[in-house]
Amino acid sequence: MAGSGADVAELKEGVLEKVGTTRTPQPVLAVAARPDVDRAALARDGLVLVALAVADPGNLGTLVRSAEAAGAAAILLGPGSVDAYNPKVVRASAGAIFGIPVVDAESEGWTAVEALDALGELGRQRLGATAGRGTPHTEVDFGRRTAVVLGNEAHGIDAAVESRLDGHVQIVMAGPAESLNVAMAATILCFESARQRG
Repeated sequence: MAGSGADVAELKEGVLEKVGTTRTPQPVLAVAARPDVDRAALARDGLVLVALAVADPGNLGTLVRSAEAAGAAAILLGPGSVDAYNPKVVRASAGAIFGIPVVDAESEGWTAVEALDALGELGRQRLGATAGRGTPHTEVDFGRRTAVVLGNEAHGIDAAVESRLDGHVQIVMAGPAESLNVAMAATILCFESARQRG
């Protein structure tokens, strides 16, 4: 890391495996400060993804990576979701966690309903991503200020949150699958938004 200004320490063989969080870590380990994210990021131009009670670190990390790659404005992490800086989330995000603002609703003192109310006050249409109902994703006007709400992997979107939605969006599937993985659905929606806005 010559020239980066970072302190570098070379470890003896076997030490990295003891201090890392994986059995077979990459040959480099870094300590970085958490980005200082302000709720003002939710007002930026572009799509906001709302991850409500997303429990799996791999799903959240993939969702973050896709959102950054598609140029989304921000991610709003709802109560009950896995910590955005959990080592497995950071690893799955491939560093994107440091490139896109992630606003934590609990840190802002918001319930999930209050978080959606805040997005509504910013003029965002709030669309729940659901399987089998709602406007097909290619027909949604992502040119409007939009927030897409993604629910828990097993239980979907909570009933209390449903009352704050302006509509639903679905990814129409040709096969018999009941639904898509939450991170894969988020990826498709992010890139459809980017396509329309590009």
